Amino acid sequence: MIFYFSATGNSRHIAMLIADKTGDRYADITECQKKDLYNFIADKNENIGFVFPVYNFGLPVTLCRFINKMNIKINGNYIFTVATYGGFSGGASKIIRIMLAKKKINVNAQYSVRMPDTWTPIYDLSDKGKNAKTNIKADKTADKIIKKIIKKRNGNFDCRCIPFSDYFYKDYDNLRRTSSLSVENTCIGCGLCAEKCPENAIEIRNGNPVWVKDKCAMCLGCLHRCPQFAIQRGENTKKHGQYIHP
Repeated sequence: MIFYFSATGNSRHIAMLIADKTGDRYADITECQKKDLYNFIADKNENIGFVFPVYNFGLPVTLCRFINKMNIKINGNYIFTVATYGGFSGGASKIIRIMLAKKKINVNAQYSVRMPDTWTPIYDLSDKGKNAKTNIKADKTADKIIKKIIKKRNGNFDCRCIPFSDYFYKDYDNLRRTSSLSVENTCIGCGLCAEKCPENAIEIRNGNPVWVKDKCAMCLGCLHRCPQFAIQRGENTKKHGQYIHP
């Protein structure tokens, strides 16, 4: 069973590629949480994987909450993690390995895939051709990972870790403040942002999105999925564009 968290489709795409080749089941972590689904039983011969994006050199808060609540019965299953990242995978692999160990889930292998970085307050995704080239390379990397998974290779194959990443990850909590998000008057009140928010932090009031929680996952799924590109975070996101994995 492959558990994935994905705001703009990168991690979902990698999870689907793996599931297609291995025949494993898959589960959207956001949907599991909405259904209050945290108890699982792994089939004897299936792999157990966790595929997720790297946020500020660490893990999304949504993924952390899910792992803390989940219970899964395992029986000698091959267990792996895959981090999708833009620049560096930071300490994400280390963090999730420790979290899973506390749940008596011992990871056999850890992988990473470089994909377009959706943190558009900094990174520019306006060049769709460049994004497409990055995704072609990502698929090739995923193919190599899948071959290792099928062979049940053991080891840490995440080559983009960096030291001292815990220092940077500490700032993630401050970055999650929803007061940094804004809505332009081009909003049509379609409600897609509220529907897709993994933290249920958005409500539509009087035809406009309102953040009803002080903090969210800051996945920027609302920004990237908005059909009017009406949601922004700071001065750069407008010129850096939107991105959803094709």
